[in-house]
Amino acid sequence: MTRVLLAGDHFVQADALAHEIAKVVPSAALDMKQLLLPWPKVPFAAVAEVDEASGSEDEMITALKDTDICVTQMAPLTQRVIASANALKLICVTRGGPVNVNLDAARRRGVAVCAAPGRNAAATAEHTMALLLAALRKIPPRHSEIIAGEWRSDFYAFDQVGFEIGGSTVGLIGYGAVGRQVARMLKGFGARVLVYDPFATIDAADGVIQENDLQHLLASSKIISLHARLTKDTRGMIGAAQLAALPPGSVLVNAARGALLDYEAVCDALDSRQLAAAAFDVFPEEPLPAQSRLRTAPNIVMTPHLAGATKETALRAARIAASQVAAFVTGQPLPFQVGA
Repeated sequence: MTRVLLAGDHFVQADALAHEIAKVVPSAALDMKQLLLPWPKVPFAAVAEVDEASGSEDEMITALKDTDICVTQMAPLTQRVIASANALKLICVTRGGPVNVNLDAARRRGVAVCAAPGRNAAATAEHTMALLLAALRKIPPRHSEIIAGEWRSDFYAFDQVGFEIGGSTVGLIGYGAVGRQVARMLKGFGARVLVYDPFATIDAADGVIQENDLQHLLASSKIISLHARLTKDTRGMIGAAQLAALPPGSVLVNAARGALLDYEAVCDALDSRQLAAAAFDVFPEEPLPAQSRLRTAPNIVMTPHLAGATKETALRAARIAASQVAAFVTGQPLPFQVGA
């Protein structure tokens, strides 16, 4: 019998993981036990050498004793934890990137690691569009003014109003699962969509224009939306020089990773009106520090890293994990294995 630890949390719940696994693996083949981690009621944090984790190393060392498979979103799978888990053969991480797993330690121990890419693509794409529309039409301040008893119809003045997505050129930096869905939504609005992604294969049926020159995409786009993965090459890829290349009065959206972007340069561009507005779900430091300029810069819409927060995301993650457990038990190739 294969022993499985379902280290769930208050989003990707252990009960949902057990339910989805039971659909595809006979219950007699598995011995499943559950652990509840405190995220998101308690924010994630770095634990030892891994990032964005919930729970403690000691808790995981105890829970993983004699366990073959660990299914989790947030558990800290550090070198110390993996070294103590003598029976562990598979880690299924129910998120796009296993930042809470020490991949080198897993590799040395011969432990396979799988992730769940695309689990939140639909949710993040929809949230990206919500941020864009809110920034373009300045919805949050108008809402707050009405709550406060103001009725600012003077913002109908020509020099105060925004522009439409339809007919605008939008540049997408990154064309993975999220970027592709955003592109389809933008096409539905009637936008002209440019894409910069050196690693993406773009089909003519997508209806987008592939740009091989990032500077040309920036100079051509009234709206920029970031969807790249964070790597050593993409870290800080949008800074003062790139923002200066945009047409004056452009709009910038980032619901990907905070470290892609120089936020000090963004504040400068908002102050100078090089950027008309910006909208962010991710930041270089989370939670946002009290002294951050983003708190006082003009025309920003912000949400606290919630783009993927839908019920469908959690349930989709559980289904992906279940498929990985089923593949392992039946000796099939593991879907979405990291580094395979």
